[in-house]
Amino acid sequence: MKAIVCAAGIIRRGNKVLVAQRKPDSTLEPLKWEFPGGKIEFGEDPRVCLTREIKEEMGFDIEVANIFEVASHNYHKGGEVYHVLLLCYLCDHLRGEPSPLDCNDVRWVGRDEIMSFDFAAADVAVAEKVRSSVLCEEK
Repeated sequence: MKAIVCAAGIIRRGNKVLVAQRKPDSTLEPLKWEFPGGKIEFGEDPRVCLTREIKEEMGFDIEVANIFEVASHNYHKGGEVYHVLLLCYLCDHLRGEPSPLDCNDVRWVGRDEIMSFDFAAADVAVAEKVRSSVLCEEK
C-alpha cells in the first residue's frame, strides 16, 4: 500500500469555490473533478504546500486559513492500493485568475451546482460538506 498525503484548497471568491479537473493522463481517476492542491513533500508544511501547488498549477495567489475537512480514501489500481489522506483547508482568493496550467480545466461554482460535477472519490464527501455549509451563500 502506498500512502499519499495531500493538501487541498476550498478556495472562496464571493459566493463560489474553485474546482479543478484532473488531466486525462492522471494516475488516479483521470478527468474527475477535485478541490485543487497537491502532494505534500516530506517535511513540508501543508499550508505552504497548498500555496505552492496553487501558484504552480494554476498561477494565482491564495491565503490559507483553517482546516475545513479531512478525507481518507483507498484507491485500487493495477493490483496496488493507494491510501490518500486529503487535508482540506479553507482559502481565500487573493490575486490573479486561475488558469489550467497543470490540470485540464478550472471552474468557479456555487453550492447549487457543485454536486453536478463528477468528483474524484476522495473529494465527494468534501463537496457534500461544501454544498451543505454556509461557504457559498450570497453575502
